[in-house]
Amino acid sequence: MLTDADLLRYSRQLLLPDFGIAGQEALARSTVLIVGLGGLGSPAALYLTAAGVGHLRLADGDIVEVSNLQRQVIHDEAGLGLNKAVSAARRLAALNSATSLHAIEQSLQGAVLQDAVVGADLVLDASDRFATRYALNRACLQARVPLLSAAAIRFEGQLALFDTPGGGACYRCLYPLGGAGDESLACAENGVLGPVVGVLGSLQALEAVKFLAGLKSLHDEVLMMDLRSLSQYRLRLQRRPDCADCGPGSAAQNAGQGAQGVPLANFSPQAGSES
Repeated sequence: MLTDADLLRYSRQLLLPDFGIAGQEALARSTVLIVGLGGLGSPAALYLTAAGVGHLRLADGDIVEVSNLQRQVIHDEAGLGLNKAVSAARRLAALNSATSLHAIEQSLQGAVLQDAVVGADLVLDASDRFATRYALNRACLQARVPLLSAAAIRFEGQLALFDTPGGGACYRCLYPLGGAGDESLACAENGVLGPVVGVLGSLQALEAVKFLAGLKSLHDEVLMMDLRSLSQYRLRLQRRPDCADCGPGSAAQNAGQGAQGVPLANFSPQAGSES
């Protein structure tokens, strides 16, 4: 039930005819896990908190360094040396006291990862390593939670919603062969402009709000962007029958989430990311 203060605070989005009070109440009930509070996670967390998402779990094992401040806009000079999840929670608490915040001050793996995913309505992958993305993918499959993943490097970015519980593909359907060359795709070696990750992180928040509010969102497609030329295109994404994570014989299949579909067309989008 929205209060008078809520109606005033969220009045601009409540005006949207396909959002309205029902959409706002859906956001307030939602729990979102954000993995990575860097260049992508910063704008995503800020916009989700501002929009009125009820519960945010913030996971990051790194500390704030001065080189982060060029693009990781949720942090500031006063937070140098702090864990990024703690720094982000401090900023978000000042933005919206109604949002429940849980800072997880470590890199997610094993039982800690599974516990963080269970009970979430959506997981945002704002990480920067293939190993983390694959682990998140498996945890989301096991918990039947959709995964919204963004990546950015140099002037390029991509965004995809892996709604496997809704019949969509998983992350490994897109990248079946593993993270060969993963380290060479880090922004520390290749560089990135702050607004590039800002755009991708903001789009991640937009798609999250749309998904949580029940609006039509990115599904069965990968949005590819070249922000140097301001061009973009979409690639159709389908579940792979031979996927190691969601295909026949996988743990997801054994849990009743088997994949059916057509193999993904051959392409090699840039998968490196910023954190």
